Amino acid sequence: MERPKRLSAAFVKSINEPGRYGDGRGGHGLSLLVKPRVDGGVVKSWSQRLWIRGRRTNVGLGAYPVVSLASARSAALKNARTVVEGGDPRADRATPAVPTFVDAADSVIELKSGSWRDGGKSAGQWRASLRDYVVPRLGRLEVSEIKTSDVLKVLTPIWHEKPETARRVKQRISAIMDWSVAAGFRRDNPAGEALNAVLPKNSGTRRRQRALHHSEVRGAIERVRESEKAWPATKLCFELMVLTATRSGEVRAAVWDEFDLDAQTWTIPPSRMKASREHRVPLSDMALRVLSDAEFKYGGSGLVFPSPTERALSDSTMSKLLRELGVDAVPHGFRSSFRDWCAETGKPREIAEAALAHTVRGVEGAYFRSDLFRQRRKVMQDWSAYLND
Repeated sequence: MERPKRLSAAFVKSINEPGRYGDGRGGHGLSLLVKPRVDGGVVKSWSQRLWIRGRRTNVGLGAYPVVSLASARSAALKNARTVVEGGDPRADRATPAVPTFVDAADSVIELKSGSWRDGGKSAGQWRASLRDYVVPRLGRLEVSEIKTSDVLKVLTPIWHEKPETARRVKQRISAIMDWSVAAGFRRDNPAGEALNAVLPKNSGTRRRQRALHHSEVRGAIERVRESEKAWPATKLCFELMVLTATRSGEVRAAVWDEFDLDAQTWTIPPSRMKASREHRVPLSDMALRVLSDAEFKYGGSGLVFPSPTERALSDSTMSKLLRELGVDAVPHGFRSSFRDWCAETGKPREIAEAALAHTVRGVEGAYFRSDLFRQRRKVMQDWSAYLND
């Protein structure tokens, strides 16, 4: 739906695409916010951006359709006048109502999204698991009403049948309840210690990512190279991921500004790293060949491996390609293949861990600050030669 210059009642009623929709220049900073809900729908609310005592502030004006467009505009005008007169429209706001579990979940996901750097993947996983397992039973309850017995009823049917899913669901419920305590809506966490004491021991173990033995990785690369159906950028992206032992998301979102081909170095900024620390990757001769092919096909600016729509490749692109080619591994599993190769060929543990950008914890991590870049360059060259000899 085309975004209007000024909101209309019909547009506000019909729009279901998440985003912020401003009310134009005469709207006194009024916007309609459309956000996805954990139950699969969307929630619409009004927000007003104001400069209050020298600071830009967002003031909530209520949810749609309880608050209509006309009412939101009236409130926005009143707030704007209050600010002009030197007041603060937030001063007389009533105590907020206790949110339902769905509303609280949406607030927690929005709060956490600022630290998730995976293009919305984590937010989507949270919403999907809560929608499928929690919302049917707890969704409409106010967070102050939820008891440990309610959470137990959610988890019991999946505790042994789907142990990993149950563990994640429990963690997410607990996080939402912790937020409710911090926000003053309840005093305890019904998914906390009391629940841990009641739940039976879960014998299920976390399933490891499917990975190939390192001796099979060369064959997987050749199979991908020979694929005639795969998008060329996907094939090149996969090969660079394997050669550099990086994560799928780090390669898919790579841009040319991160590469210094003369220095044979790829520097991934903290904003794109799991540990939020800059990671330097030494580029082997084969990695440079892959980048040269990508530069020839797609140019040397913007995304290194663009999709057909010129956006970053989706997180499922390489997984789908491997399934279609009969490669019994997931993209992340090739990091395990590299780690096993390091162990079996006598590469020092600290070099292997640095190559994978793993955080070294404890006393060792407190004193060990080097990224061992020079030593890693030789290891990555040896790994490349092993895969291409």
